Amino acid sequence: MAATAGTTERRDALVERLFMDAIGAFDLLSVYLGDVLGLYRALADEGPLTSAELADAAGIHERYAREWLEHQAASGLLELEPNGDARRYRLPEGHAEALLDSSSLSYIAPLARSFAGAVKPLEALLAAFRSGDGVPYGDYGDDLHEGQAAFTKPLFENLLAKEWLPGAPEIHERLLADPPARVADVACGQGRSSIEIARGYPKVLVDGIDSDRASIARAREHLAGSGVEDRVTFHDRDAADAGLAGRYDLVTIFEALHDMSYPVDVLSAARNLWPTEASSSSATSAPRTSSRARRARSSASTTGSASSTAFRSE
Repeated sequence: MAATAGTTERRDALVERLFMDAIGAFDLLSVYLGDVLGLYRALADEGPLTSAELADAAGIHERYAREWLEHQAASGLLELEPNGDARRYRLPEGHAEALLDSSSLSYIAPLARSFAGAVKPLEALLAAFRSGDGVPYGDYGDDLHEGQAAFTKPLFENLLAKEWLPGAPEIHERLLADPPARVADVACGQGRSSIEIARGYPKVLVDGIDSDRASIARAREHLAGSGVEDRVTFHDRDAADAGLAGRYDLVTIFEALHDMSYPVDVLSAARNLWPTEASSSSATSAPRTSSRARRARSSASTTGSASSTAFRSE
């Protein structure tokens, strides 16, 4: 059957989209190399650099440094500064913040690490599609939880206790009041959210709970020297554990619920963490952030499901 003009346009649009997606995927993997190997850091601290100078500064082979630099320049991630026979490369103005400033809401480099982690167990995922089994979270390796933690770190540091929670007055007032509120930060990952809640509310006691052992180990590392060691505890534990039931005034889940296989069961388990006499609750959520605009990372909204909080009132 001859293709109509509309069919041809849709086909061509799909081909163009997937081709550009592939280019973007390769760009992300090149950003992953620059991030994990410290290449962007070396360029920011010592650049502009030749491939030999970058290799020396970062401790990598010159040939690989050269290939990476040329790809980065061709993709517009770096700029070339011709200087006679020397080809030096530098970070364009503004790129250092996006690629290196872990406290900035514009910090986007961790997405590359998350992407690399997400595709690590691809063979196991193919097998799971055929068998109906799952792929354990631990099989994705450190890159997935390290990337997730690094990406959300500036959100929690800049917004959680300064905008998101104060945006729910009932919750905000209880966290400031006596007796000290007990908070369960479920699926806390590397614990950045738990620590920032304690920093923002100097009376609360926070239990960060996660069943991923590697994430909890990193959370305990972050806790050391944070100044809230006496009010935050991390647990390698299932939040559905009956021993936790009825112990908390506030239950939070940040950047996790939308990734879970059985979110309704998770919410039921979270509800059980309140005392049985709790009469009512209020809930709020913060948006899943977009890489397209910094404004999207700094605005709280009741749309989206990146985070949810539930509070008991008596």
